[in-house]
Amino acid sequence: MASVTLREIRKRYDSEHEVIRGIDLDVKDGEFMVFVGPSGCGKSTLLRMIAGLEDISAGELRIGDRLANDLPPVDRKVAMVFQSYALYPHMTVAENMGFGLKLARQPRAHIAERVAEVARVLQLDKVLDRYPKALSGGQRQRVAIGRAILRSPEVFLLDEPLSNLDATLRVQMRIELTRLHRELGSTMIYVTHDQTEAMTMGDRIAVFNGGHVEQVGAPMDLYRDPANVFVAGFLGSPRMNFIPAWLVPGTDRWWVELGEAGGFGTPAPADTALGQGRQLGIRPEGFDFVEPGQGWRVTTEFVEHLGDTELLYCRMPGVAQPLCIKQPDGAVAADIGSPLHLRPKPGACHVFDSDGRRLGCF
Repeated sequence: MASVTLREIRKRYDSEHEVIRGIDLDVKDGEFMVFVGPSGCGKSTLLRMIAGLEDISAGELRIGDRLANDLPPVDRKVAMVFQSYALYPHMTVAENMGFGLKLARQPRAHIAERVAEVARVLQLDKVLDRYPKALSGGQRQRVAIGRAILRSPEVFLLDEPLSNLDATLRVQMRIELTRLHRELGSTMIYVTHDQTEAMTMGDRIAVFNGGHVEQVGAPMDLYRDPANVFVAGFLGSPRMNFIPAWLVPGTDRWWVELGEAGGFGTPAPADTALGQGRQLGIRPEGFDFVEPGQGWRVTTEFVEHLGDTELLYCRMPGVAQPLCIKQPDGAVAADIGSPLHLRPKPGACHVFDSDGRRLGCF
């Protein structure tokens, strides 16, 4: 296996259209790295640049200790799994998986042995004689992954491989891919726009936005300590609530002014930089319900019952978007149009400055 090192990587299609804007990133040997971000942020383009399917306009790409900028794809020792399965319909599962070895003129017995070995790992050993039309979506994707494994690459590149599957299969395949990475110990770079996939699968996550990386880190580190408003709002489902606010420093207590919604006092934070805050971010699980007069008054607009939990969407004066509040189902009676009173839990308020940079929390 191998590490992947990116230094000041750029991609330009013309002088005015730069889609990758100076990315520096280190993917460790054996790491499961996830590229996540909205559509058009450059994550798939960067993956294709690593694979050699897109030229690098500037910067340096190393796979292991080899400079790979000008290496043809076949010499980079990477294997790519695409969103579409790209299986040959006239070939069986075994023939599809072993096709790359056949092109490399490997002995027939060796191909059969390797296909059987990988099929057992992917739980495809009972369908090797079937054609793709007789497989489920999850099985077809596993065949495509098996074909990549048989190339014995140093790095696996996976471009939204689960996006064509239904919800149940996506969950199943997330588990299987994570298990496969653990068993192979391979370096994997996985592209997705689904933050749930990113949070549950990756050793580390690189959050992309507008052709650059906003933040890199372990999933829960990014969730608890986002660098800015973009990362805070992108990671987490439902997304973080954002409330315009002004922090007024005092001696032992500070006042948090929320405009039309009033405000509240809080013990003085140790970090005085929070006084530059202009926006609070509070995750849906970061609220407590209090008695009238002890917190913010909001009005319930919509309730989503999800079984063990429910999401309350509440209107707060002066805030454009409804607040989303997550609670155990039925913990607080909330009828449409009924008032509720909230207060943020200690440590739940993330503070952002006027540029969207996170200053800290209290």
